[in-house]
Amino acid sequence: MKFTVGMSSSDTNFINTIIENKEHIYEVYFSWGDFPNGRSSLAFGDETLWERQKRQVDELKKLNTAGIPLNVLFNANCYGRDSQSRAFFEKIGASVDYIKENFGLKSVTTTSPLIAKFIKNNFENLETRASVNMEIGTVKGMDYVSKYFDGYYMKREYNRDFGTIKILKNWCDENGKKLYMLANSGCLNNCSAHIFHDNLVAHEDEISKMDNAYNFVGMCREYLSDEKHYMSLIDDSNFVRPEDIQKYEPYFVAAKLATRVHKNPSMVLKSYIRGKYSGNILEILEPAHNIYPYVVENGEKLKLVKIN
Repeated sequence: MKFTVGMSSSDTNFINTIIENKEHIYEVYFSWGDFPNGRSSLAFGDETLWERQKRQVDELKKLNTAGIPLNVLFNANCYGRDSQSRAFFEKIGASVDYIKENFGLKSVTTTSPLIAKFIKNNFENLETRASVNMEIGTVKGMDYVSKYFDGYYMKREYNRDFGTIKILKNWCDENGKKLYMLANSGCLNNCSAHIFHDNLVAHEDEISKMDNAYNFVGMCREYLSDEKHYMSLIDDSNFVRPEDIQKYEPYFVAAKLATRVHKNPSMVLKSYIRGKYSGNILEILEPAHNIYPYVVENGEKLKLVKIN
């Protein structure tokens, strides 16, 4: 299995781990500039946009020199008033053109059918891919937007449903499309607040300037603050263990690993490359839930264990 991994917001050594293991890397994905995307910019801490951009340019140069394909993200759940504006698409075009010319861009992942349409109309050789945030999990869902997308991230809730996976794979093969998966999501299945949370992340810059009455960090964290919900956590999750990842190779072009805001992205990547992880499986997920004094022990099978 090949892996698509995200540039880290904090671990500057992760780029070296990626290059050292490039035979296992399908591509590296990243957000660009001040475009809203699927992850909080607060993860960059005190690093300014310009400092982040300079570091990112240096890392992209290294990846390009190493021959590792690149994927840029326009995967915010909402672009507000910019969603259809001419200036917005001109900015996207200029950014994509710059990245492509300087770093060898190969593909674009987006939640927006309009952005996908724009890329298809203006950049002939770039693959367009439907973000996992679009939650596409049916043949109809893929077919509806097939005019603008070359590939799809499958809805994460189907990660353990091989019957559905085979149906989606067969349709992709018959229609010249590519199928991808997200392997290490810590998001809970069918979360009622997922879209709301993704919308907040998309608008977090403007939200941060307000006198806010509440802070929302994810309904999953609140839900898992109650110990009675731990018993069903494994069934309520959709992650795939490193030990099981090779079972998915016949069906997916690559497996995406969420590493952009993980505190130890190298551990995540190396675990999936080895096909083995010993310890609390929650630690290689993003978000990585803390349910102390319990852990989900990854042995011959997953097991909820109280350690204190």
